Amino acid sequence: MLVAAVLLLAGFVLIERLASAPLVPFAFFRNETVRAANTTMLATGAAVIGLFYFLSLYMQKVLGYTAIQAGASQLPLAAGIVLAAGIASPLVARIGIRTVLLSGLAMFAGGLVWFAQVPVHGAYIANLLGPSLLVALGLGLAFVPITILSVAGVNDREYGLASGLVNTAQQIGGALGLAVLATIATSRTNHLLASRHPLDQALTSGFHSAFLAAGGFVLLAIVAAATIGTRRVKRPAPAPRPTASPKPETPRPRPAGGPP
Repeated sequence: MLVAAVLLLAGFVLIERLASAPLVPFAFFRNETVRAANTTMLATGAAVIGLFYFLSLYMQKVLGYTAIQAGASQLPLAAGIVLAAGIASPLVARIGIRTVLLSGLAMFAGGLVWFAQVPVHGAYIANLLGPSLLVALGLGLAFVPITILSVAGVNDREYGLASGLVNTAQQIGGALGLAVLATIATSRTNHLLASRHPLDQALTSGFHSAFLAAGGFVLLAIVAAATIGTRRVKRPAPAPRPTASPKPETPRPRPAGGPP
């Protein structure tokens, strides 16, 4: 299947290069801001999907939550992302895109490190609510600037392409990241089980490794975001508006008997 995927990807690249109207013109990637934004989203997506996956497993396999309880316990995280995204736009206008983005990614990384400290016999209020809110604030502040940067300097006719690419980067990052993080967590858990550690301890330690590795993905996102120069983030100049043609003057009627 991997070989087939590589062949299909190579065929896609070949067709796009030969097509007169390609779906993805590769000259589009010459935009450095767009490249950096998609790289940042790729790494961030790898961490986000892994976070929700292993957090749900920790709640159900270690703490004994039901699926409904685990889902309800993540509602503050989801609501926090929505609220943080609402304040991200005015912050971007006030202190700048890169500052907000780097701050959000740093908070996200800090929340993942905090999650990596959860104990075997954890409690929601004491061990999960705090890092959940920190991650929510970080993600809300990060996603808005990434979205803005993904279309920075893009022509009007390329907005759809730019939007599709940044969403694709998030999905690909999530798929690849989850595969890597699951391998890390499973390897750690199996090693501890082979050393006759209790199952709960082995699972929790594996989840710790996954959370820390997800934090490593966020560090890669920070590096990619730091390469974005503020002078590059600009909108394309609007097209000049057509000037109205001057109206022809209407000749004034001359008074009867007046001079010519």
